[in-house]
Amino acid sequence: MPSAETLLVFAVLSLGLALTPGPNMLYLVSRTLAQGTQAGIVSLFGCQFGSLVIALLAAAGITAALLAVPHAWDVLRIGGAVYLAWLAWQCVRPGGRPLFSPQPMPREGSLRLFSLGAATALLNPKVALFYMAVLPPFLSPERGDVFLQAAILGAVQVLVCTIFDGLLVLSAGGVARFLTGRPFWMAAQRWVLGTALGLLAAKLALQPSSS
Repeated sequence: MPSAETLLVFAVLSLGLALTPGPNMLYLVSRTLAQGTQAGIVSLFGCQFGSLVIALLAAAGITAALLAVPHAWDVLRIGGAVYLAWLAWQCVRPGGRPLFSPQPMPREGSLRLFSLGAATALLNPKVALFYMAVLPPFLSPERGDVFLQAAILGAVQVLVCTIFDGLLVLSAGGVARFLTGRPFWMAAQRWVLGTALGLLAAKLALQPSSS
């Protein structure tokens, strides 16, 4: 069982993960603005289900197996950097859409919303990289079953991100209404988000090779 201090530190790091813009955040805001808060909440549960699956896979050692394959880490690292750079460009390019700008999206049923949310999280390199880089140092064989420790820490991450993303979904409409008709703040939001994504892409790309 992880110590209380370990749980607290991991929860703070999980909050940092939630605050970092990524595919989950972009999808949840877009879906909420296009189809309403209820659709955003269903999508949120789908995203967190996908994150829980990743956590359990990491706990079972799938992440370690991936890192043991030659150059697998480099492929994931570079692929994630390219994807984040593309998201950054979409924010700052001329005519790009702000995060809180309503986007036309087809209306979907609850099952479809849940499935799309889960797929978004499962294909999100940010979550997988978080577990590969952050989880191992928090595991201690001296404290009992390592799988159980990893599963508990994964549950902490999912809980923290569920709370943050839930607040994001509930406030998306109000933030969008505030930004409407305020060109300066709309542009500032785009550049802040684009810069954050660009820095993440650069940091990921410049990490040492696995070789």
